[in-house]
Amino acid sequence: MKKLPLTVLLLSSCLSLLAGCASARNAQPSADTSATFLIVRHAEKVPDGSDDPPLTDAGRVRAQALARRLSSTPVIAVYTTAFQRTRQTATPTAQEHGLPLIAYDAKLPASEFATQLKQRHSGQTVLIVGHSNTVPGIASALCSCEVAPMSEAEYDRLMTVRIDAAGRAVLVVGRQ
Repeated sequence: MKKLPLTVLLLSSCLSLLAGCASARNAQPSADTSATFLIVRHAEKVPDGSDDPPLTDAGRVRAQALARRLSSTPVIAVYTTAFQRTRQTATPTAQEHGLPLIAYDAKLPASEFATQLKQRHSGQTVLIVGHSNTVPGIASALCSCEVAPMSEAEYDRLMTVRIDAAGRAVLVVGRQ
């Protein structure tokens, strides 16, 4: 049997140890399990008096602007109600990220919906599109904090709720 030089044996042993360390490190879950929830009201709707109006031209422009704004954000899920105005607002962002729209019941209590979101999306970034009478409640339930009501004329509020690994939530309110 041929003997290998000592340097070859040492090098081989070191490489084996390094491979084992890399495998162990990759097998561990990420320490960052923070979640980010982006919550918006649907964009401007046609005032046609119907229960399910589409977006106006300005609303479609706002929906496209939201998609551009979130294009470099790692959104992994997009939730909307069944109404066409929320779907039309969310579609450009969903398409930008190659995601389907996920329907949620607008009548579901905000606390229940927030619990579902937290359970399903730990460590992920999610967009939620709702209505003036639902999105403040959803944001409030996610952050366990006070959120100002939204008027029927307000379309540009972007609420971001970040929840860290310890469950502490921070709400940041901005404009689209």
